[in-house]
Amino acid sequence: MTLILTFLGKGDSHQSSVSIATAQKLSGLGSRVLLVGQNPGPTLSTLLGTPVNTSPTEVSPNLMAVKLSSTFMLEKGWEKVKELESQYLRSPTLKNVYGQELGILPGMDRALSLNALWEYYQSGKYDVIIYDGDSPLSTLQMFGIPEILSWYLRRFGQVLRESDVGKTLSPFIQPITNAILNVSWTLDYLAQEPTNHANDILGKWKKTLANPSHVATYLVTTDDELAIAETKYYWGCAQQVGLMVKGVLVNQGQLSDSLSQEFSPLSVTAIPRPTGTDWQSLQYALPDFLADFMPPQPITVDAVSREVRVFLPGFEKNQVKLTQYGPGITIEAGDQRRNIDLPVPLRRQPVRGAKFQNHYLIISF
Repeated sequence: MTLILTFLGKGDSHQSSVSIATAQKLSGLGSRVLLVGQNPGPTLSTLLGTPVNTSPTEVSPNLMAVKLSSTFMLEKGWEKVKELESQYLRSPTLKNVYGQELGILPGMDRALSLNALWEYYQSGKYDVIIYDGDSPLSTLQMFGIPEILSWYLRRFGQVLRESDVGKTLSPFIQPITNAILNVSWTLDYLAQEPTNHANDILGKWKKTLANPSHVATYLVTTDDELAIAETKYYWGCAQQVGLMVKGVLVNQGQLSDSLSQEFSPLSVTAIPRPTGTDWQSLQYALPDFLADFMPPQPITVDAVSREVRVFLPGFEKNQVKLTQYGPGITIEAGDQRRNIDLPVPLRRQPVRGAKFQNHYLIISF
């Protein structure tokens, strides 16, 4: 079983230092660790004292490191796209377009990084994969991709099947695809089958993401009031994308009852800043990342009591918006929207009430 571990913290929280110290500590305990850096600059190589490239490089026994390059990953992925096209089209059209020519569209880098993480996760070569993202919000948006994409596939597939355009074109799809692609596709196939593989991958990612034994994050902050407020915001955003937060690390801070209360029920650990290349004191202070701990579930649905509870720490009631469309509900908080599919007994039932209590949005049907 592989654990993907990441940290969410502001620049002054020394997130990269925490990632490296964690990698060194776990590898020293015998875990096979891959440290994945997203920042294209020299920070990771400088801190490790070893050049880190686009392919996993051995840093020390049990510890490998790799730097994600969007252009490298795009070129690699483009070759796969052309291979797929050649399987379906009689006359492939993309063969004269080369990966080295392609630019990175906004958001594409996050999708490429998520795919790279998934491939490393599935390889079975590592016990722990530590992802050092370039910013907290980018990391959250990356981990939110499976949920968003699966919703698009579901909704637009349904819209295509039910639309007048889809019904009008339906009789022509099979003969056209047979003539051009040498396959026999129908409207239902176009609306469902081509996305089944994608839905299967997205479903596995969502299931993996929802299990803190497979994917988990820790918040990294200082004891500054503004930093605490922003870190709590990241906590709430993580819940929105289904990323489980297991604890809090306070950099160069003193633990207090009030600080612990801010992040209850999470554990809060004080950690020192590393001095030079001496990581021992930081490694010693880090918690047991492999210990079993079940953090609050982002969403719980109780069809019997006709209630949905959404855990949204870091947000106030006036920052949360609830809307109801079709078979589900949409929760808008921060920069994320989360679509929740309701079980059959609650589907298309009107919302009768909603209240915000102890970080929970409680919705009644």
